[in-house]
Amino acid sequence: MPARPAGSTSPKALNIANEVRRRIIELEWRQGERIPDEADLAIEFDAARATVNKALQLLADEGLLDRRRRAGTRVTVNPTRKATVSISIVREQVEQAGMAYSYRVVAQRRSPVPADIGARLGLPEGKLLVHMRAVHYGDGRPFQLEDRWINTSSAPGLDGVDFWQLNANEWLVQNAPYLRAELAFTAANADKREARLLQTRQGEALLVMQRTTWNDLGPITTVRVACQPGHLISTDGGYAKSNWSPGETRTPRIS
Repeated sequence: MPARPAGSTSPKALNIANEVRRRIIELEWRQGERIPDEADLAIEFDAARATVNKALQLLADEGLLDRRRRAGTRVTVNPTRKATVSISIVREQVEQAGMAYSYRVVAQRRSPVPADIGARLGLPEGKLLVHMRAVHYGDGRPFQLEDRWINTSSAPGLDGVDFWQLNANEWLVQNAPYLRAELAFTAANADKREARLLQTRQGEALLVMQRTTWNDLGPITTVRVACQPGHLISTDGGYAKSNWSPGETRTPRIS
């Protein structure tokens, strides 16, 4: 599933893209209609032409615009929107659910990457990466367990970050913008370690999310997120949302 990068595009370009998207959705610019040239839009939005180009390319990537050299840019006829997901900050999810957030790093060290993780990242087996496990809590109860590998050469300053002290999910979302991501969901039975850290029974069905991100320097991180039983992940407006009520024991599902 393609993912929408966080922080890789300037605010000005995003604002222009949002306004152009609005005009398309509200039918100010109709399907098949040619939109104003980049130079005209640059004047209208008081922006550099390169910024307008970036904004229009975002919408072309979404399938809303059809850009052809020498033929201009037109609103796509019968557009098919690509699924997009933005990476959420777990602390915000917990707090939005009305719970007090806390976080604990269970283990962290530099370790040789095993073959299966290396293949997922496109890195050679044995390359040293940061490997860590951490638990996110809501009102003192486990919310999510993450098992994460971090490639510290993928972003400036990343090699010096102390993830014993900083929340890796939040730091990476805010400081390591990605250009591409892969996201997959599966179900798995809790092993002994997962059951202990999530405070559930061994063999309990868990919703598991596997996410890997890349930038122009290579892979940034891959993380396996095991969710507390009763966890629901849904999508709304391109954002993945997680919901969990501590008193509920429903079967995990994806919608």
